Amino acid sequence: MSSSAIKVFATGGTFDKEYNELTGTLLFQRTHIGDMLKLGRCHLKVSIETLMMIDSLEMTDSDRRLILTRCLETPENRIVVTHGTDTVDRTAAVLGQGITGKTVVLTGAMIPYTFGSSDGMFNLGTALAFAQTLPPGVYVAMNGRYFGWQKVRKNRHLGIFEEV
Repeated sequence: MSSSAIKVFATGGTFDKEYNELTGTLLFQRTHIGDMLKLGRCHLKVSIETLMMIDSLEMTDSDRRLILTRCLETPENRIVVTHGTDTVDRTAAVLGQGITGKTVVLTGAMIPYTFGSSDGMFNLGTALAFAQTLPPGVYVAMNGRYFGWQKVRKNRHLGIFEEV
């Protein structure tokens, strides 16, 4: 693939959770990124790869190393990683310390895409735009804003991401 293509790595998180009506729990079946891109009428050259489907609270150092390895191995220089919001800053730090020469944007959602009122569509769209326009580096994009990997945190009291 050319360097103008964007690689999207799916890792799970609220972004891809679904509601199990029988048990009342949230679960993972598959990523919804392809559906979201189709619904959003995306005309970008995007390649999607699912790395894992887990809640970010369950993500291990080994999982983060896998994300880092795939970001380094992929020929694309512009990358979006969908990720759970609870530990996205930790994964961004691993990537930020290990990647140079590529633009990597991590994003997520506070509400699952399948709920219909999700912020995931907007966050994915802005992450794709930031991946095309920001200089090489690692960023977290949420709610229309982007943050450098060393300057972001989730404010659990307000339910937003903010600069440290």
